[in-house]
Amino acid sequence: MAISLENVGIAVRDIDAAIEFFTDLGLSVVGRDTISGTWADTAVGLDGNHAKIAMLSTPDGNGQIELFEYLNPAAIETEPTVPHQIGMHRVAFSVDDIDEALAICARHDCHPLRGVANYEDVYKLTYVRGPSGIIVMLAQDLRPSGR
Repeated sequence: MAISLENVGIAVRDIDAAIEFFTDLGLSVVGRDTISGTWADTAVGLDGNHAKIAMLSTPDGNGQIELFEYLNPAAIETEPTVPHQIGMHRVAFSVDDIDEALAICARHDCHPLRGVANYEDVYKLTYVRGPSGIIVMLAQDLRPSGR
């Protein structure tokens, strides 16, 4: 059986704010739509499923994120996940300048959970609490070759 990663889907409370955050980091909007109907109910497993969706892609085209803002059923607010919580998910990005990426995040009032770590002079990395509580990992490769 062949398998490949299609995208990571994330439910958000405000799709426009999430799109603005991710596009400021450098992703591009591939498409937007509003979905509903029997096919959406069946695929997602929710009766009356009605959502705004947006697909975003990294500049290299290797990664995609699908954002969902649920209109029906009403979205359920939860406490922000923490890194050691079972089922916790995060989105990770390689960046060429972590300070610039953090400045962009700060403009969206999104900040590191603790700070920026230096892993053996190979990576600078941090977890940022993004829009809708999304945990976003940013990592800058410090090696001269950049990889």
